[in-house]
Amino acid sequence: PMNWNDYEAVWQRQPLPHGRETDLAELRQTFETKRRKMAAALLVRDWAEILACAVVVANFLFYWKKVGAAGWPLAGSVVLILGVALLFLRERWRARRAQSRPDASLRTKVELDLAELRHQRRLLLRVWIWYLAPCAIAMLIQAGVIIRQTPPWDPLRGPLSLALIVAFIAGVCWFAWWINRRAVRLRIEPRIAELEKLHRDLVDKNGGEAAAPVLARR
Repeated sequence: PMNWNDYEAVWQRQPLPHGRETDLAELRQTFETKRRKMAAALLVRDWAEILACAVVVANFLFYWKKVGAAGWPLAGSVVLILGVALLFLRERWRARRAQSRPDASLRTKVELDLAELRHQRRLLLRVWIWYLAPCAIAMLIQAGVIIRQTPPWDPLRGPLSLALIVAFIAGVCWFAWWINRRAVRLRIEPRIAELEKLHRDLVDKNGGEAAAPVLARR
């Protein structure tokens, strides 16, 4: 019969688990698919927001034309929403410049994706500054113009109506902020962790992967 030393020797001769290698192999295998999905999602998001901004601006201008000179504060709303649209247009321009060449190394593509995801994380964590605050102010301006156009006896001009409008806008903004924070926590940060793991492996192996990003210039 085998004694304890025999069992210990057999155990020590067993191959080490390949969990790390298997995990990295899966990251390599799914990298391009996830990369394309992320790029497509950002493309759809940016153009959807630009289209939404265009619709909102058209609504402001239509109401301004309807009320005449009394609607001049809506100029501020138009400027704010156009500013948001320009930010999303800038995102499209930036993403286009950051595209890697088809023949770029895996390490280069991973580094570009990491830079993009970290940028998106910063954007979403600061969404109050560049997105929610301008939209909320624009909506409050429009609400103020609408209230001013109502007759004095209309209940819409009462403090309760104003409080409800402010509460509604605040609730919408809070929900948008919560959705964006949730996206960072559940989607962006786990993907960053995956790519950082893959990037460390590529750097450690140093298997001839080009380190300098190769960007497409169009």
